Amino acid sequence: MKRAILAVLCLGTSVYAQRALTWQEVRDKFTASNPTLRAAELSVDEARAQEITAHLRPNPDFTLLQDGTQIAPYQGVWRPFAGTIVQESLSYLHERQNKRELRLESAQKGTVVAEWQRDDQERTLLFNLRTAFVQALQAKAVLVVARESLEYYDKMLAVNRDRYKGGDIAQVDLDRLELQRQQFESDVQTADTNVRTAKIQLLALLNDRTPVAQFDVTGRFDFRETAASLEELRNAALAARPDLKAAIESTDKAKTDHKLAVANGSTDPTFSGWYTRNASFNNPYDANTLGASVSVPLRIFDRNQGEKARTQIDIGRNERLEEAARAQVFSDVDSAFATLNMNLALLRPYRTKYLELAARIRDTISYSYQHGGASLLDFLNAQNDYRSVQLSYVNLVGAFLSAAAQVNEAVGREVME
Repeated sequence: MKRAILAVLCLGTSVYAQRALTWQEVRDKFTASNPTLRAAELSVDEARAQEITAHLRPNPDFTLLQDGTQIAPYQGVWRPFAGTIVQESLSYLHERQNKRELRLESAQKGTVVAEWQRDDQERTLLFNLRTAFVQALQAKAVLVVARESLEYYDKMLAVNRDRYKGGDIAQVDLDRLELQRQQFESDVQTADTNVRTAKIQLLALLNDRTPVAQFDVTGRFDFRETAASLEELRNAALAARPDLKAAIESTDKAKTDHKLAVANGSTDPTFSGWYTRNASFNNPYDANTLGASVSVPLRIFDRNQGEKARTQIDIGRNERLEEAARAQVFSDVDSAFATLNMNLALLRPYRTKYLELAARIRDTISYSYQHGGASLLDFLNAQNDYRSVQLSYVNLVGAFLSAAAQVNEAVGREVME
């Protein structure tokens, strides 16, 4: 039975689609087309654009002044431009203590934080995608079990119809057998609907408008013993988790922001220079003059004290968030590892004992009932027990694969296929 499930899932037959997609193909399609991931990528581009703004120099100021123009005749003489003063000046604010470089460094670290946050969002979305992928495989496996059970029951039903014609069983026994078939038919219909629903959810994540009947996935629907230890998974998570890296980078950015706040508390002089044309001077050599000045603000009251204090507090806040992120990593890994091992503990006896035992009991009771050695109730119970064991096994395999996806999410990269 298990071989039949694996064969159907791995081959990806044309019952569902022209060509079934593997997990890697589904993942590639997801990263290329999911609108949420694309929006996250644009947020990184926005952060990079802010680096340009942060590294810009202050603009110089240009001033053109005209004064002394005569607007009325003096003693009958009107020479409007004879006493006009024309002055052109240029000034520039000089930023001290590496303010511009610190702004750029802060913006660059903000971009790194945005990149890690994008990766963390991708990590969460990939877990949702993997869960939906596993649910689709699980629904297909349940459908295989339901159809196999119905096919087997139909064979037994055909034998018992012949027995009824030969007078070996009563009409009421045949009616009860016919009535029980409804349960198997219902299982097939429910499983088929679940397959379609799982595919619809997967298509929504892929932002794909392919008709459900033309879409299918394939993959290995089975469990494997995990080789990684808890300590190895913890170390891998500490090295790979993007949310932890974002928290670490946020702490580093907060320290840079504090340096910038200290620098912004320093005095920035403004250098100015000008040229003046004054035609009204009595001294002909003073008609064209040059001047220069330095303007230094006196930072007596405002020395950026509030921003200095805020950024210093922000460093401590981000350090606490970093500790919380690190603790969350350990919690996620430990929880996922415990869930994985629980499912393994439940699955092992199915593989070594219960699947074979259920099939043997069903075949034995069916043979005995056909030859009058078992009751109708025993026969029906054996059919139901077999179906229950098969469905339990399929559901446990699905739970194991979901737990494996949870381990991958907790670690921050794929450590389990």
